[in-house]
Amino acid sequence: WRRSLPASLSTGANCTMHTDLWNYCLKLYACPDVEQACLRLQDQGLDVCLLLCAAWLQQRGVAHNEARCQQLKACAAPWQRDVVTPLRQVRIQWREAATHDEALSALRAQLKSLELEAEQTLLRRLEALTQSWAPAQTEHSSDWLGAMAQKTRQPDCGALLELRAAIDCA
Repeated sequence: WRRSLPASLSTGANCTMHTDLWNYCLKLYACPDVEQACLRLQDQGLDVCLLLCAAWLQQRGVAHNEARCQQLKACAAPWQRDVVTPLRQVRIQWREAATHDEALSALRAQLKSLELEAEQTLLRRLEALTQSWAPAQTEHSSDWLGAMAQKTRQPDCGALLELRAAIDCA
């Protein structure tokens, strides 16, 4: 997830296939402070797609358990490692040079679009994995966000609180 989504994606225009998770992510990301919170957590090494999926599951009242958390991470890790991260690294690497080179700037914009498309693909995969996970039958609130951030050394608690507050906004 990056500093700004293209207008066509943030409004939903020109997207032929939206999933419930994707639409939720667009709405959540548009809430105040969520973008910066996600970027801060991403800088700490957290997978923003997993965090947004966790927020969606939490908002839907799906019960959290360690096996489900591990299934999500196992689904996301190879795609993040082999597809999203390499695209992001090249895009970031080209940032400075692209300010002085129009052709490189255009290529960088294409990379940014590919990176977003790769993240959307991951979100579709995460949603497919969770299709059979019904909301919990009890009022017990599951802390999906906390579970996704728990392996990080001192996650940005302020950023996590901003995400928690925004869950009801989306």
